[in-house]
Amino acid sequence: MNSENHFGRRPLSVDHPAGSRGAGDERIILQSPKQALRPEAAVAPPGRARAARSQVVVFFNFLITLVVLGMVGVGAALYYGKKRFEEPGPSVLAATHAVRPGSSLSQIATSLESRNIISNSRIFQAGVRIYGHESDFKAGEYEFKAGASMKDVMDILVTGRAILHPLTVVEGMTVTQALQRIEENELLTGEMPEEVPAEGMLVADTQKFSRGTTRAELISSMQAQQRAIIEETWANRRADLPLKDINEFVTLASIVEKETAVPNERSRVAGVFINRLRKGMKLQSDPTIIYGLFGGEGKPSDRPIYRSDIDKLTPYNTYQIVGLPPGPIAIPGRASLEAVANPSVTNDLFFVADGTGGHVFAETLSEHNANVRRWREIERQRAAEAAKKAEEAQLPAQN
Repeated sequence: MNSENHFGRRPLSVDHPAGSRGAGDERIILQSPKQALRPEAAVAPPGRARAARSQVVVFFNFLITLVVLGMVGVGAALYYGKKRFEEPGPSVLAATHAVRPGSSLSQIATSLESRNIISNSRIFQAGVRIYGHESDFKAGEYEFKAGASMKDVMDILVTGRAILHPLTVVEGMTVTQALQRIEENELLTGEMPEEVPAEGMLVADTQKFSRGTTRAELISSMQAQQRAIIEETWANRRADLPLKDINEFVTLASIVEKETAVPNERSRVAGVFINRLRKGMKLQSDPTIIYGLFGGEGKPSDRPIYRSDIDKLTPYNTYQIVGLPPGPIAIPGRASLEAVANPSVTNDLFFVADGTGGHVFAETLSEHNANVRRWREIERQRAAEAAKKAEEAQLPAQN
């Protein structure tokens, strides 16, 4: 036996006899044990598809990755911004802040941040834009509670719940006096209107306005309110009043306003003047003397009415003229307008102060003169008491 074959150095092949191998038979190759244990070469992986190696596919994969990462980043930013927008703010105390007319969102946000009302102006602006309120802020002065979130601040500015400040015009003031009060109010802005409202044509009421309201706007509103009240009461007046027009109506209401501040007396005082007008008597109202002398400025508080004042002829002095003066002498309130529109039905022709703040009424001159004498006596007693108190107050200083 050949030694090489015996030790397996060369594989031996065995051939089947001719014609004895089937069509599917393969040649058997004999191997040595060392060859049989040697590992076979691994099968090479199939080659990459040409499309996978395409640069276009790689680029689009990169873009998709960027989009996904971007969406994740945007979502995280929105979550963070929403959390900051709705979390409690930095203010530890309630604070007020004024938004001026025409202010931009950027200006408002920067100002709020500088006042420590919001923590971040950029997040505030972004949140406002996302909610669609960029152009919805209203001018005015606002109050924000301690710890108000940026969303709370936005909601307040959008709804316009501004702080309202009062300005009161009292019944019986003149238009000049009311305008002076408006002009001196430092919370209002702008110049006074060049055209001064007619006497009596401002509403006597407490006006509520936000900081920054212009004086012209407030005056225009007060005129409109008074006009509406006058027209309403005039339309509901008693049909038989001896008044030619709405000007006479307001004029008489202004006289009633100056004559009494007692609510349940107004219609009776109005009735006295209506009775006098019907009889052609002079109204003889002291407030008309004062307006004729001092106009809308009003009489100084320490200045008495002299006999010479009563005798002085002016267009407003109802001791000298018959009928009504040419126009109102003050601002009448609603109650005085309603009193003139529907005065008490009496035979009273006179009234005089009764010493208690009200008046006593009379149908005849003799009754009235008796009432006047009682009033004069009350005045003398008061004067004597005042002099006695003044004298007593000086005694310790002299001792």
